[in-house]
Amino acid sequence: MSSKILNGTRLAQQIRSQIRQKLKKLNITPGLAVIQVGDDPASTLYIKYKQRDCQKVNFHSEVQRLPADITQHTLIDKVKELNDRQDIHGILVQMPLPETIDEQTIIDTISPNKDADGLTPINLGNLFINRERITPCTPTGIIRLIELTGEPIEGKKAVCVGRSHLVGKPVGVMLLNRNATVTYCHSRTKNLAEMTQQADILVAAIGKPKFITAEMVKPGATVIDVGINKVEDKLVGDVKYEEVKEVAGHITPVPGGVGPLTRAMLLENTLKLAGRFTGSELYE
Repeated sequence: MSSKILNGTRLAQQIRSQIRQKLKKLNITPGLAVIQVGDDPASTLYIKYKQRDCQKVNFHSEVQRLPADITQHTLIDKVKELNDRQDIHGILVQMPLPETIDEQTIIDTISPNKDADGLTPINLGNLFINRERITPCTPTGIIRLIELTGEPIEGKKAVCVGRSHLVGKPVGVMLLNRNATVTYCHSRTKNLAEMTQQADILVAAIGKPKFITAEMVKPGATVIDVGINKVEDKLVGDVKYEEVKEVAGHITPVPGGVGPLTRAMLLENTLKLAGRFTGSELYE
């Protein structure tokens, strides 16, 4: 058996097309501001992709590039400045930040009404009480890819390998909100393979290249690979793709799986925020 490939690039194109249609209902141009501290090459590349995506849907986008030695106080002031701007509807702080800056403090400073990445305490709190509004981009993209299979999430056993507050925890809650039975696994989980072999839906988000092997996957399972690891100048996921695709029912490639959906969800969140700014609920 060979898996059906969940093409994130194609799905992201469809979502951008839907965004362009919904944008016609607004009388403003959604604005997204990205803050970059330092000049990390990977962050610079990610931001370039985000700017390109904004151009495709006719959003205003800007990047606030700040020096790596900026103080936390100055960075907080920059976020507050964007909070007050009427032409900016979504704010994203590109991670990682320098060790001298507390990331959570910066996220806490973003207005929940401009939280394009869905990571402020209010938006995460809404997620945890099953009142999904602005949800984290990568977990939301994962849900869209799982829905692409056409199979119901309700009643399925889902295993999340990884428990970060960016991906693992929120995607598990989103699956739980859709009536899956969810298990979290992590570096201290014993008998990990026994857990993953039970999963109808397996989300790998641990940052270890090719960690999930075919022996760890239930035949016919949906496997979502969140990992992006550079190995010998190639990007590979957390899943040993070539062998797992012969066991799984559906699988995401790396690249071309979760990544494009993460960026598409950033656009969708920004449009939602712009709609609320004008009093229009574009997504109900």
